[in-house]
Amino acid sequence: MSNDIAYPVFRTPDPVLALSVARRLMMFGSCEYTKVSLYAEIHSVAEVRRGVERLPEGWFRGQERDGECDVPFEDLPAWLVGVRWSGLPADPASYEGRLPVEYELLDQEVGSVEDVFTAAIGPSIGEINWQDLCWPDAPEVGFHGESKHAEVTLLLNTRTREYNELSDDHTVLVHVRSVDIDGRQVREPYAHWLARQVGLEVIGPGQRC
Repeated sequence: MSNDIAYPVFRTPDPVLALSVARRLMMFGSCEYTKVSLYAEIHSVAEVRRGVERLPEGWFRGQERDGECDVPFEDLPAWLVGVRWSGLPADPASYEGRLPVEYELLDQEVGSVEDVFTAAIGPSIGEINWQDLCWPDAPEVGFHGESKHAEVTLLLNTRTREYNELSDDHTVLVHVRSVDIDGRQVREPYAHWLARQVGLEVIGPGQRC
């Protein structure tokens, strides 16, 4: 079993610019199988109300409260399992202990959802992930191409794949296979090479998820 590691290659407070740069990198490795997936964490009732009708038609899920992990699946409120936006509760009190609301929309056609998601995310944490890319060979630096871990991610309002802190900017990541030998990522130069092909450069350490 192998894993990926993602390197930041661009950062800006402008979400539209960040999306444009991420697309440029994605197109370098795009192939017929490439899809895009969306994820978000919505941290307030106001943002849920503002954003749900503007986001693409994905699934929303509230958090389980303490002690609910042993509740039978069928007895949980439906929106803790996953509902469309119309199934979210209208009563603000229903969100107590349920935030952040998670949002997910998987395996969409490239170009079909990215713009509306970027416009709708507001101050919430979001992620656009293009997967199933095909990175080319880079013989001048000694690397064969790859597809299993060829991805591009745009992080919105956070700098980490763990979503563990808000930020006022947006970060583009390039993914490659993680190969750790004696604490050294031997495929990191491949990430640098990929970034350079579209006029970017690695600007920070790799991130695992």
